[in-house]
Amino acid sequence: MSLPVTAILPELAALLKDNRPVALVAPPGAGKTTAIAPALLGEPWALGGTLILLSPRRLAARAAAERMAELAGEPVGQTIGYQTRMDSRVSAATRIIVMTEGIFTRRLVADPELAGVAGVLFDEVHERSLESDLALALTLDARAALRPDLRLLLMSATLDGAAYEAIVPDLARLESQGRMFPVVLRHVGRDAGLRIEDAMAAAVRAAIADEPGSVLAFLPGAAEIERTAERLEGRLPGDVDLHRLYGAREGSDQRAAIAPPPPGRRKVVLATSIAETSITIDGVRVVIDSGLSRRPRLDRAVGLARLVTERASQAAVTQRAGRAGRTAPGVAVRLWEAAETAGRPRFDPPEILESDLAGLLLETARWGVRDPAQLSWLDLPPVAAISDARNRLENIGVLDADGRPTPHGEAVAALPLPPALGHMLILAGQRGWGRQAALLAVLLGERGLGGRSLDADDRLRRWGQERGQRADAGRRLAARWARSAGGGADTDPPADLVGRLLALAFPDRVARRRGAAHLMANGRAVSVPTDDALARAEWIVVADAAGAAAGTRLLLGAAIEAASVEAMLGERIETRPHFGFDVASGSVIAESTRRLGAITLARQPLARPDAVAVQAALLGGVRAHGLGLLAWGEASLGLRARAAFAAGAGLDVPALDDSGLLEALDDWLALLLHGQRRLASIADQALATALQTLLGWEATQALDRFAPRQFETPAGSQHAIDYAAEGGPAVNVRVQALFGLSRHPMLGNGRVPLTLRLTSPAGRPIQVTRDLPGFWAGSWADVRRDLRGRYPRHPWPENPATAPPTLRAKRPGEAG
Repeated sequence: MSLPVTAILPELAALLKDNRPVALVAPPGAGKTTAIAPALLGEPWALGGTLILLSPRRLAARAAAERMAELAGEPVGQTIGYQTRMDSRVSAATRIIVMTEGIFTRRLVADPELAGVAGVLFDEVHERSLESDLALALTLDARAALRPDLRLLLMSATLDGAAYEAIVPDLARLESQGRMFPVVLRHVGRDAGLRIEDAMAAAVRAAIADEPGSVLAFLPGAAEIERTAERLEGRLPGDVDLHRLYGAREGSDQRAAIAPPPPGRRKVVLATSIAETSITIDGVRVVIDSGLSRRPRLDRAVGLARLVTERASQAAVTQRAGRAGRTAPGVAVRLWEAAETAGRPRFDPPEILESDLAGLLLETARWGVRDPAQLSWLDLPPVAAISDARNRLENIGVLDADGRPTPHGEAVAALPLPPALGHMLILAGQRGWGRQAALLAVLLGERGLGGRSLDADDRLRRWGQERGQRADAGRRLAARWARSAGGGADTDPPADLVGRLLALAFPDRVARRRGAAHLMANGRAVSVPTDDALARAEWIVVADAAGAAAGTRLLLGAAIEAASVEAMLGERIETRPHFGFDVASGSVIAESTRRLGAITLARQPLARPDAVAVQAALLGGVRAHGLGLLAWGEASLGLRARAAFAAGAGLDVPALDDSGLLEALDDWLALLLHGQRRLASIADQALATALQTLLGWEATQALDRFAPRQFETPAGSQHAIDYAAEGGPAVNVRVQALFGLSRHPMLGNGRVPLTLRLTSPAGRPIQVTRDLPGFWAGSWADVRRDLRGRYPRHPWPENPATAPPTLRAKRPGEAG
C-alpha cells in the first residue's frame, strides 16, 4: 500500500530541484519519516551525495533507519544507516544517514561546508529541542555563506509557517494528507487522591477487557512506568505481553516494544513521550493518556536542570491520541475531564527558553559568532541564560574574556559531551584518571545505568557488574571518550576519586554538611535522606538534584575528603574580611573568613576592622531589619511626629516616615555611624539632630512655626504637644493656666485646633475640648461647682475668659 506522502513527491522534487527550502506538513502516518529520503536519492542534485535525516531521539533515529533499510531489502548500515551517541551503523556505501541533532551539530561545526552532503532533512522539527534549534540556525548560516546548493527540508505534523518563513528565505510550504482512522475520545477523569500508576493500571486492564488490539499508555517518566508495570504483571490475560518503552531501556527491549505483536497476541506498551512522534507501534488500537509530561528546566541559580512533571500541552495530547488511529479505528482514553483540555498550553515551550545554554554558546563561539543573537532563531536565546552560560564557561577556562574558545575549549568541544563533563574528562586524563572519568561521564548522561543509588561511586560499581547491550555499549562509549581525551596513563585512584571528578566538573556544587542539609558553594542547600551514607559525609559533591529552594534534594552525588577540596579547589578558596550584622544585639560582626563560595571554611575576629565597612554593615542591618533597631527617644520621635503632622496638614516638608528615612539613610544616619560598632550607641538627641539636618534650616524653621514643640499657656507654663495623639495634636494642661484665654489655640498656621486635655490642680482629667470658648460658656459652670468644693483654696471665677491665669492657690482671705 502506498503511503499518503507519495502524492506530493513530484511537487517536492520540483521545489528541491529549484533549490527552494521546503516546509512539509504531514500528519502522523503519512510516511514522511521513512518515504521521503529514499525517494530523493535519485534526484540529480543528490547523486553522489549523502542525505542527512535528523531525528530528535536515538530510538526514533535507529527505528527509522531500520525501517527504511527493511523496505529497501538491505541490512541497516548499507545504503541507509544511523548515528547516535551510543550506537552507529554506517559504511562507505551509506547515502542516507539518520542521526540525532546533537551529532549533526558537532559535524557541522567541524565541517561548515558539509562536504559530500547534498541535503539536510529535519524531522519532527516542531518539537523544538535545543539541539534542533541550534542545528537549524547553523545550517541556515552555512547555506547562506558557504553552501547555497545545500537542499533543506523541514518536516512536521504541525508547523508555525509564519515563524519559519521569517527565518528561512524563500521557504515553500507543502501539505500532505495523512492516513488516519477515526479515534473516539473518552475522558474518564482521575480521583485526585489516586496515584497515577494506580489509575493507569486500572484503565489498562479495563481497555484490554473491553477493546480489541494493543494498548499504548503514556506516563511522564520511567519511575511511573515501572510502578505501573508492577501493578499489571500477573494481572493481564495470557495473550497480552507487557513492554516498557523509555530511553534507559536496552535496545532489544525498545525494538520489541515497537515491533508488531506475534500472530494471535496483543501487547501493552507503557511509554514516555518518546512514543508521541517519529515511531509507529504496530497494532495499537487504544491509547491511554495520563496527560502528564516530564521536562527538564534549568535552575540558573545553581546550574542544575530539574525534571518537572507538568500537564502535557494540547499539541502533545493530540499527537498521543492520533497513535490510536494509525492502522484502524481506535479509542483514546484520557485520565482527565474534557473541560480541562482547553486550559492546557497549546504547545510545549521550546527548550531554548528554559535549558542550559552552555553547549549552545560554546558551539556558536566555535562557529565564529560571539553573540548568538546574530544567528537566525525561531526564539532568541534568553539574554540572562546566555550570560549565565558565558560566566560558567569562562570560569572553567573554555571561553576567553572576548568570548572566543580557548585551546582548552576547543579540546572540550571535540568531545560529544556537555562542556562541564568535557572539561572534567580532559583534566582527569591529565591526572591519570581518564578511564574512570569517562565512565562517570557516561553514567551521568545515561539514566538507569548502575541502579538508583544516590552515591555515584556505588552506581559505577554496580554498572561494572551489569551485563547487557546497554551496559556494554556504555562501556565501549566510555573507552572511546577516554581515548579521545588523551592524557597520561591511569594511576592508582584515590578513595574519593568520584568526588574529585565531580568537583572538576561542578566546582560550584561542592557542599559541606550544615545541620540537616549540605550547603553548596553556589549558596543553595541540598538535603540527603538521613538513612543514606552520604548524609553522614562532611563533604559531598552534587551531580544531580531535584526540587527548588529549601526543598532541593539530592538525586546523585559522591563524598569527597576535606583535604581533596583544598587540593582540587584551592585556587577558588578566598580569604577576605567579612562584616555581618547581628540583629539581636544591633551590632557588627567583623571577622576574617576563608570561603569556598558560600561555604565558610574558617573564621576569626578582626582586630582592627575597616571603619567604612563597619559603617556599611550597620547601614545594611537597618535597611534589612528596619528603623526599629535604633534607640529612638522623646526628642527624635517628637520631631518625626511633628513632621508627619505637618506634611499631612499641607506643609511642604518631608514626613520623616519609615519608607522615606530608609531611602535616605545615607543622608542622615551614615554620619552618626562613623566609629560606632553598635546601633544602641547612637543617642536620642543625636538622631533628632541628624533628622533636623536632613530637613534643612528653612524647613526646620517652617516646621517650628507650623507645628511648635510646646504650647505656652497664658500663665507662662510650657507643655509638650503630643503630635502622635489619636485625633490630632493634644496637650495636657491645668485649666487654671488657661484663664483669660478667649480664643482656642490653633496649629498649622491657624487651621488645626489643638486638643486641650484639661486637668484639675491635682492633675486629674476634667475635660477634653477643641472649642475652649464653647467650654467656658457651656459646661464650665458645672465643672466650676464641682471644683470649688474639692479645691476651695484655688480661684474658680464665673467668667474664666476674662479672669487672670494662675498656677497657684488663693491667699488666705482672697476672694474667688
